[in-house]
Amino acid sequence: MRVFVTGASGWIGSAVVPELLGAGHQVTGLARSDASAAALLAAGAQVHRGTVDDLDRLREAAAASDGVIHLAFKHDLAFSGDMQGAADANHRAIGVLGEALAGSDRPLVIASTLPPTPGRVTTEQDGRQADADPAQAAGGPVTRSGTEHLELSLADRGVRSSAVRLPSSVHGEGDPWFMAILVATARAKGVSGYLGDGSNRWPAVHQLDAAHLFRLALEGAPAGSALHAIADEGVPIRAIAEVIGRHLEVPVTAIPAQDAAGHFRWLAGLLAADIPASSALTRELMGWQPVQPGLLDDLDKGHYFRGQPA
Repeated sequence: MRVFVTGASGWIGSAVVPELLGAGHQVTGLARSDASAAALLAAGAQVHRGTVDDLDRLREAAAASDGVIHLAFKHDLAFSGDMQGAADANHRAIGVLGEALAGSDRPLVIASTLPPTPGRVTTEQDGRQADADPAQAAGGPVTRSGTEHLELSLADRGVRSSAVRLPSSVHGEGDPWFMAILVATARAKGVSGYLGDGSNRWPAVHQLDAAHLFRLALEGAPAGSALHAIADEGVPIRAIAEVIGRHLEVPVTAIPAQDAAGHFRWLAGLLAADIPASSALTRELMGWQPVQPGLLDDLDKGHYFRGQPA
């Protein structure tokens, strides 16, 4: 297949592109910079210059493809405080990609997030209701979950649409996100912290296992599928802190709730959440089986701790 990939040089995309190429697909990646373009060419992909805001460029590349994987998200905008602006840009991009593929039965796979289900394990059936985003239904602000609903509704327009929901921790060597931030925080503060009693759980998946699921979704996910890229259903936050503390040789300590924001900054809210999730339905539907190390084993491999002294 000729596959167009947005976010192709990002953390997830840098694993998805070689996964696709290794399976014999031709890949064209969206590149907004010379560095991204060079990385794609080095990997063996072709380059389509532009950004997720260049809607005409997105439409052009999608129309010329046999399928699209949309991974791009304006994380820089979201982490600067404008989550709404990032969600709006994502919504517009998916709308244009869907228009380009409408009526063709070609696949459009997007990266999505897990819907909140406080007090229980999240499954693929959650967040599927038409009224899952009442603010959007009433003409209010678009959210990322509302954008997933737009994506899955494209099945009614002749698009083989699917959403791969990613956990907070997509780990692996080179990970610049949450695990790396927790390690850097522990190194800077001299303690490896957790909140409460540390029993709250995070789901996780290795970058390479996630990339494999994106390929499987492109090749065969039924239209309207919500898939979970979950290998570890729920890893206790204290267990994560203990591995980090052991490798950095720093104390493992509960951080008082009133000090959480100062210690963990914007990550404090996520660290307090108990958000286990299942991928049982995805494994049955897609034949997907994670084979890479789990989160704790991956942390224990040591690559998160190289390069700087403890």
